[in-house]
Amino acid sequence: MLDADIPLADYTSLDLSDTNTDLASLDITDPNICQTYIDGVLIRNNARVAYGGYLEKRNLYSDKASFSGEEARNIHLGTDFWAEAGTRVLVPLTGTIHSFQNNAMVGDYGPTIILEHRLEDQIFFSLYGHLSLDSLQGLHLGKRFLAGEGLASLGTPDINVNYAPHLHFQLILDLQGKMGDYPGVCNANTMDFYANNCPDPKLLLGY
Repeated sequence: MLDADIPLADYTSLDLSDTNTDLASLDITDPNICQTYIDGVLIRNNARVAYGGYLEKRNLYSDKASFSGEEARNIHLGTDFWAEAGTRVLVPLTGTIHSFQNNAMVGDYGPTIILEHRLEDQIFFSLYGHLSLDSLQGLHLGKRFLAGEGLASLGTPDINVNYAPHLHFQLILDLQGKMGDYPGVCNANTMDFYANNCPDPKLLLGY
């Protein structure tokens, strides 16, 4: 998913769930504290990229108004790849630009790209969030990217709207008419629908 110069041996799994006792005393909603924790995981595992989070229940969104309410949205629908800002994002499967935009509200994705993929008679989509602003330059609907080609780069916390640098990668079967955006976090009441509509990325990536 990221820069081809980073070997798979330099990836390590990361647990940001609300059951991780290492996070109990940390305010991971603060991007600096979150980054410090992730850096510790990377150092302990001699890694450069930390990944994980599909259907993970997190406290990461507890400070964000758009995620709170009677039924809080705190279940993560994609896989995150945590790495340095500026790291290149690669296309895992040939596709075309479906839509893109800067979702700049705090807690959202920041710059976001959605690709459309066709495998035989199946159409589905992949979403890339928390990108740099430069990632949106030169794009147009229908632009084709081949598997392994560079698509974007990771944004900084001020651009990716208050998160430590990372890629949010999500598969989506039905965009429900949305353009440049799609929910990446849901609540317990809607989890069954979104789990069906947003399959586990490991089905594509094979980790």
